[in-house]
Amino acid sequence: MPAPVLPLVEIAPLLPERGALVGLDLGDKTIGVAVSDPDRRLATGVETISRKRFTEDANRLLALAAERRVAGLVLGLPLNMNGSEGPRAQATRAFARNLAKLTELPIGLWDERLSTAAVERELIAADASRKSRKAVIDQHAAIFILQGALDRLLRGPA
Repeated sequence: MPAPVLPLVEIAPLLPERGALVGLDLGDKTIGVAVSDPDRRLATGVETISRKRFTEDANRLLALAAERRVAGLVLGLPLNMNGSEGPRAQATRAFARNLAKLTELPIGLWDERLSTAAVERELIAADASRKSRKAVIDQHAAIFILQGALDRLLRGPA
């Protein structure tokens, strides 16, 4: 049975009490990957995957999920500033639907507006060179996305 793909708050009841989550920042060329601790308090970077074909990308993501025994996945949903969905959000939804066919792990979608911009500002403030920012920005964006999702889940039902 395919995994459910729902807004983050709607997957919360489907998650066990404990268990790490994987956070993903989907880009055209890369996928930033972060993971939480089993108590879902802190997100840390894992790696940046260079995108190839969907099957290869999905296999790597699911291998990471299995290695870390995660309870679910969180994908950053890049909404427009007015909350509408453009082509990037539609591509993320399509990726999530296709990934859901390969796993039973619940997939939560989390509004990631401005995550990359926020991370870039932080890296610039930390005096990271353009080259070093490019190497880590997707992973840091995944951390930003997952940490926001973790903080929201810790608050409980709205």
